[in-house]
Amino acid sequence: MDAYKKEQIEIMLTRGVSAIYPSKKEVFEMFSQNKKLTIYAGFDPTGPTLHLGHAISLLKLKDLQDLGHKVIFLVGDFTAMIGDPTDKSATRQKLTKKEILHNLKEYKKQASKIIHFSGRNSAEIKFNAKWLGKMNFHDVLELASMMTVGQMIERDMFQKRIEEGKPIFLHEFLYPLMQGYDSVAMKVDGEVGGNDQIFNMLVGRDLVKSILKKEKFVIANSLLTDSSGKKMGKTEGNMLALSDTPENMFGKVMSWSDDMIVKGFELCTRIPLLEIDSIKKGLEQNTLHPKHAKVQLALTIVKMFYSEKKAIEAHNLWEETFSKGSIPENVETITCKASEKLIDIFSENNIVSSKGEFRRLTETGSITHMDSNEKINNESLSISGTYKIGKKKFVKIKN
Repeated sequence: MDAYKKEQIEIMLTRGVSAIYPSKKEVFEMFSQNKKLTIYAGFDPTGPTLHLGHAISLLKLKDLQDLGHKVIFLVGDFTAMIGDPTDKSATRQKLTKKEILHNLKEYKKQASKIIHFSGRNSAEIKFNAKWLGKMNFHDVLELASMMTVGQMIERDMFQKRIEEGKPIFLHEFLYPLMQGYDSVAMKVDGEVGGNDQIFNMLVGRDLVKSILKKEKFVIANSLLTDSSGKKMGKTEGNMLALSDTPENMFGKVMSWSDDMIVKGFELCTRIPLLEIDSIKKGLEQNTLHPKHAKVQLALTIVKMFYSEKKAIEAHNLWEETFSKGSIPENVETITCKASEKLIDIFSENNIVSSKGEFRRLTETGSITHMDSNEKINNESLSISGTYKIGKKKFVKIKN
């Protein structure tokens, strides 16, 4: 193997990677054998769009695809009906088949912005209902016999629920087994996912070793987290969706805290690592302003999902809107009755993530009726006009 390919493998196994199983050395050896390996990442359609957190795994799949390996984009259309309990303090709400089919409509189109599904070494899309939906009760019992209750109950979120007196349902114990069985059904060599998925991915590794008598490696990526440590995603209400407009994407990146800049470049782009090191040093030595670095990050992310032209247009709009204090032309508009409370309107239309967030914003005077320049409180009724939420978000109300 030539030096260039060894370097690319090293970068793939290092960039944004939190952990590797069985070990980085052993997995490097697997990639050094010039054998075409099969690796997958799974995506449960629990919402109608992929988000930037998903893009981290997609970028790792792209790295593997560029190295000549077979990659599988697995849609968890069966597992989504149960819901992954990972990091959940309460049982997920189960989705219907109709809801899942609706949610996954745009997944392939969005994923194709990063990995290619046609041409040479094209990615394959699969759906786990194809095998999980065909299992009978005997199959489930056989699968369940391969793991103990003790192994499951050790998981942090289950321990937390027990301490808080919250219920744990049996189907939640089955989720890791089902995700693990995906690896068996597809006969993969490896799996890529966020480091919050390590337990589930290692269950798959154990099942592959037990059933297929072969090794399966696991590459766990670091998560993109905000300044409070919460991961970016649907549940936390801070999601940058791949369906967002270029303007919204740009604005959301610009709203990130400064300590997310370097991590954003490493995880969410493929800008060379040497360039990222230069950005990091510039920020540390105060020779690079965080705003300028964040603009570069926002431009890079928008360009990846749209085009350079759209990225520049989004940047210009952001500068006009937030640097000069003007209100954007394409503000989201909500029609409602004048008798409705703003706290209900904002939370029900996802302008804020919860009523609690609305209360926190009003307590700090962070919601303003732009037409009258009046600050909003918890009891305010909807008045026609434009509202500014925080520093960078606007919404228009029509009665």
